[in-house]
Amino acid sequence: MNPIELKLFSSRVSAICDEMGTALRRTAFSPNIKDRLDFSCALFSTNGKLFAQAAHIPVHLGSMAFAMESIIENRQWRSGDMLVLNDPYLGGTHLPDVTLIAPVFVDNERSLLGFVANRAHHANIGCDTPGSMPISSSLEEEGLIIPPTLLFKSGQLQQQALSLLQIQGDSLSGDFAAQAGANTLGVQRLQTLLTTMSIDAYQKGMEELNDYADRITANTIAGLQVGEYRFTDYLDDDGCGQSNIKLALTLRIRPDSLELDFRDSSDQVTGNLNCPESVVAAAAFYCVRCLLPEESPACEGLFRRINLQTRAGSIVNANRPAAVAAGNVETSSRLVDLVFGALAKALPDRIPAASQGTMNNVAMGYIDDETGSRWDYYETLAGGIGGGPTTAGRDAVHSHMTNTLNTPIESLEMHYPLRIHRYAVRRDSGGVGKHSGGAGIAREYEFLDHAQLTLLSERRLISPWGLNEGGDGMRGRNSLNGEALPGKCSVVVKKGDRLLIETPGGGAWGEPTNLKSPN
Repeated sequence: MNPIELKLFSSRVSAICDEMGTALRRTAFSPNIKDRLDFSCALFSTNGKLFAQAAHIPVHLGSMAFAMESIIENRQWRSGDMLVLNDPYLGGTHLPDVTLIAPVFVDNERSLLGFVANRAHHANIGCDTPGSMPISSSLEEEGLIIPPTLLFKSGQLQQQALSLLQIQGDSLSGDFAAQAGANTLGVQRLQTLLTTMSIDAYQKGMEELNDYADRITANTIAGLQVGEYRFTDYLDDDGCGQSNIKLALTLRIRPDSLELDFRDSSDQVTGNLNCPESVVAAAAFYCVRCLLPEESPACEGLFRRINLQTRAGSIVNANRPAAVAAGNVETSSRLVDLVFGALAKALPDRIPAASQGTMNNVAMGYIDDETGSRWDYYETLAGGIGGGPTTAGRDAVHSHMTNTLNTPIESLEMHYPLRIHRYAVRRDSGGVGKHSGGAGIAREYEFLDHAQLTLLSERRLISPWGLNEGGDGMRGRNSLNGEALPGKCSVVVKKGDRLLIETPGGGAWGEPTNLKSPN
């Protein structure tokens, strides 16, 4: 393909992912998907290599790109099949993120063209704690574990899968149906694309797209200063008694590749900050992606020159059955800070200071033991972005590994027994410097009925760091009726109680220039 043809091919396959995402959003039931946009869609080759994705959630897509090959191998795929899974140790991230994968066949169902996939967050995944983001110490405490299982076989919905998903009756419900529909649409659109070009041309396009992406990454790496750069950061605590949990990276920049060595990080912990290796890969891929030109195609070729080193049994490559609910959200966010901290030593005039470094997970709801009825709510909250070498950090945005939105107040109050009393930018919470850090937010909830509340948040004890003499961002704060709450906790609340979450600001870049000199 010539450059114009390759660009058109890249746009066409990316547009399929965008359309899948639009269909998923419009047909989903839960605010998590239709309002917060906590989902991702992508296309993969026959051997599980990513070659197109929409601009959805980095932690979803990077982890799928890392784990997809092992998920699809050694299976006899047929047209109409659709696989469902959420097991973090078999290609998932954490249990609320459920993935559906469908093969794409063409040429009268004789040729396997590739796969479509989407991953979406479910606020109720069968956990005993409403919101399915508990203070947990084992995977089994976090909800329903779904190993790779055929949801559809040759187009027929499988009763065994429905039983596993604890769905009553003979049809999919709610968000699962929306996910299946999005995949079906993706299959149809890819098959339609193949009516305009030959299979050989399509496969050649995938190959050339990935090779082009590889050249982009190679050119970027060639512009970096060869060397070894180290950075260490610490997580606040795991919610189960362990604090100052070490995250360590040795970044080795070679003339034609990058090695990210996380082996000096802490052993896996009792709480749920542990990560499967796929989540660590997602953070690493995202950070490198930030160095590349904006027009770079989102495909496997971008990551060929990135090598990861982790240690089994560590917080960044935990062994089953370690709890992982917060690893996908909190540890992944801090891994981005870690990688950027190392890159800042190699690229001091390009890398920003630390962002808020947390997703500020708020989960709540109520389970009636007598009737079995329940409501579940979950959201993440925005905060400050770190200031950079050329600009101040942005206020009140979801940063780095999350690309979601806050739930609109109208949707939240319509669906749940909650009222929002305050929703504002947390002024002056960003670090002070030449380019100040972005500000966090303040969000205050009133409970209109009793409920159980769970918080999983970071940067409540250790501030987001500044760079180049810039000031640190302000730490986050959680409080209930004016009394401080820990960063990670689960409490019972009563009707009329008020929860205030104040999210961290970003660190600043550069020494302040408006300070008066001492006499």
